[in-house]
Amino acid sequence: MHAATDMNPIAEKLKARTKTFALDVIHFVDALPRTPATDVMGRQLLRAGTGVAGNYRSACRARSHAEFTARIGVVLEEADESELWLELFVESKLRNIVVPARLVQESHELRAIFVQSNLTARSRKH
Repeated sequence: MHAATDMNPIAEKLKARTKTFALDVIHFVDALPRTPATDVMGRQLLRAGTGVAGNYRSACRARSHAEFTARIGVVLEEADESELWLELFVESKLRNIVVPARLVQESHELRAIFVQSNLTARSRKH
């Protein structure tokens, strides 16, 4: 098994953090007004935001370093995409939509964490 599955406190904290992010995304999307733009953007954000948590948990269960590295790459893609959709909500200035600053900040921080995780994992040969 990969070391990240051995109740690593850092991995467990990040699991909780990505789950909280997913829940925050769910609540944000659920409260959006129904318009063609918000339906499409919300669905994409919902998929990517929940994908960060799901794919990180999957990475923590990786059976090899190569599998962990590949899955962390997917987590990074989902985090980056989540950040994009949140930026689009902010920059589109759609009526009656306020994106919580903490949600945007968390998307930035998670992407940065997974950029570094991806670089570290790719630099190690196991």
